[in-house]
Amino acid sequence: MWAPRGQRPVARGHHRYQWFYVTAFVSPATGESFWYLSTGVDKELFADTLALFAREAGAGRDRIILLVLDGAGWHTAPGLEVPEGIRLVYLPPYTPELQPAETLWVHVDEPIVNKHFETIEDLDAVVAARCVDLEKDRDLIRGQAGFHWWPNRINPT
Repeated sequence: MWAPRGQRPVARGHHRYQWFYVTAFVSPATGESFWYLSTGVDKELFADTLALFAREAGAGRDRIILLVLDGAGWHTAPGLEVPEGIRLVYLPPYTPELQPAETLWVHVDEPIVNKHFETIEDLDAVVAARCVDLEKDRDLIRGQAGFHWWPNRINPT
């Protein structure tokens, strides 16, 4: 848009947004990963995702999983239902660099960077396929998310 110097251009527009979220649960020690896609985030959805993750990962009395989370509102909501076998550990505020899963978003983004998708379903299909590929590539996950200072996996005896 052109406008006289010193004046803001007036442009009509209709901004439309559809949201799409990727949630990843990653073991830095083993490269095991679980990926979930959604069109929203809130306490109830996160509780459902935690329950699904716990079932798929085999969390329970015989497998305790320490889940490191940031301070997002839906992660810390009072009364959040946490499944058996899952223990939540929260990072200090404003420290995303300490979260191993944060390093993986570049890989999720690879097939969608600088691309236009007509529908959110088209985007979903591409991201879902990428997440399936990432889930299979444990060496990539372990190599990228396995910080040298991250504690090693403990096998109970």
